[in-house]
Amino acid sequence: MRRLMSLISTTVLTFWAGPTVKYKGKLLIKPSKNSIAKVTKKISYVIKRAKTWKQENFTDVLNPIIIGWSNYHRSVVSKEIFSKLDHIVLDMLLKWAKRRHPEKNSKKWVANRYWHTEGTRNWVFSTKKIRLKLFSDMKIVRPIGLKLDKNHYLDAEYFKLRKLRQKALKLSNWYKTRWDKLKDGLCA
Repeated sequence: MRRLMSLISTTVLTFWAGPTVKYKGKLLIKPSKNSIAKVTKKISYVIKRAKTWKQENFTDVLNPIIIGWSNYHRSVVSKEIFSKLDHIVLDMLLKWAKRRHPEKNSKKWVANRYWHTEGTRNWVFSTKKIRLKLFSDMKIVRPIGLKLDKNHYLDAEYFKLRKLRQKALKLSNWYKTRWDKLKDGLCA
């Protein structure tokens, strides 16, 4: 039993094992170095495996990894880490693209083939059908604090709206547009 308890407590302690800092009374948590290394290693493994894949297939495999990891870490202090990971992935992709075209010595040719401009962003790894998501595309969402002066039984409307807001944050963009249309009809 003790062995099991020590195993459980170790797991709980390493779950949020990122650097924590208290700044102006707020606890700031960052993604752990171990977590960053794991996602980098996972992406590196996929890129090494995808030496002969088409760009679309390759993007289909990488997007869920990037979206999942950044979605998990979007509620902590991770803006700098997202941009750092974007640069790491860009370097890996450049090596991948250069390896696919060894006869082309021009970095410009390789960049024009795989990277495009989208809006104000240059260097977007994309095809006509699909584009690779960036870690920094994920919007950082801070957890909504609970008002401690509210009573769950007396202020039922507050808790109902809070629950709806939390559900709305989890919806994808497709659902968000429909949610906004529905919300306008319900609140009127």
